[in-house]
Amino acid sequence: MATLFKMHEDGTREYKDAGKRIQAIAWNEDRTFKEVVSNEPTVGCSLLIGSITARSYSDNDYWLTTPVTEILEEERDEDDDVIAIRFKTENSEYLLQY
Repeated sequence: MATLFKMHEDGTREYKDAGKRIQAIAWNEDRTFKEVVSNEPTVGCSLLIGSITARSYSDNDYWLTTPVTEILEEERDEDDDVIAIRFKTENSEYLLQY
């Protein structure tokens, strides 16, 4: 299960959401849904993270970022699997930990 934290300028992090549902969402020019392109942060796409099944049947079942503008860092384990990705969006900086 992955966990998303918002990173603050003072170095603290704020829990946003966690779950097995991780989707990089591409948008049409009119800001309507276009497609899911990946299961990790992708430049130009918003990142959705949360529950695969609804917990409360509301918008509290997931966190959706503004589009990703930059991948800052990827951390990998000894098997070369990604275990953390730090990235910037139009509004914030986040850390996604697997």
